[in-house]
Amino acid sequence: MPTSDPAALRDLAVEVAQECGRIVAREFGRPTTITTKSTLVDIVTEVDVATEQQARRLLTQARPQDGLCSEETVDSPGSSGLTWVIDPIDGTVNFVHGIAHCAVSVAVVRGDPRRAGQWQPVAGCVYNPLTGQTWQAAQGLGATLTTAEGSSGPLRLGQPPQLETALVATGFSYSAPHRAEQAQVLTTVLPQVRDLRRSGSAALDLCGVASGIYSAYYERGVCSWDIAAGRLIATEAGATYDEIPGPDPASQTQAVVIAAADPLAGQLRALLERATGSGA
Repeated sequence: MPTSDPAALRDLAVEVAQECGRIVAREFGRPTTITTKSTLVDIVTEVDVATEQQARRLLTQARPQDGLCSEETVDSPGSSGLTWVIDPIDGTVNFVHGIAHCAVSVAVVRGDPRRAGQWQPVAGCVYNPLTGQTWQAAQGLGATLTTAEGSSGPLRLGQPPQLETALVATGFSYSAPHRAEQAQVLTTVLPQVRDLRRSGSAALDLCGVASGIYSAYYERGVCSWDIAAGRLIATEAGATYDEIPGPDPASQTQAVVIAAADPLAGQLRALLERATGSGA
């Protein structure tokens, strides 16, 4: 039987993410074909598609019994109970505009990654091919960051700041009405924290929490491929992951996801719950 050892699965996630990252790094700064998806600001490039196809080829060769769930392609079911969740470029808008803040995210989960609360990450990697940083984690085995220079070390969060001195990362929907609602939420959150940051990559935001760059992260409207690897990296570093369900509790994209060390995670959740009437 194929192994389900989290360490071996983590190593495969790293291998695939780094291999796919070579495509992203090679094409960064070059002209690329762009098409739109749900809205005019929700874009996909030919590099996204090529990177995802490479990830699917590598994973199918290595783990043909596992399922595949990815951003740009129809899901492929598996028989093992494990599903690989792939975001070929998390931060496509940054990539298109020449901003070196995007990542390949590869994770393997148990459960249904299309349904909120029905999946659990087992192993994963977030790789920024433009800076050479690799974040990786396996369930129960901790999280690490490896730099482009090859130095590597464990990630472990200490005591978080109070809410009023927290630097909080967030992101915004591709839907104009949802953006307007999220802007209203900012009027509740921003006066209560040190400041907010919007980097354009949920995966890297979660790694920022794990690395201690950000105190906390929250966002409404993310999909499993945006957060699967980053969620595990953050929690293995000591963060608490939480969700405030939306009108449809099964919908991942309606939920507000939160990551921070305790007790900050609970304080941020309480603040966002007060703002949910404004569309958090």
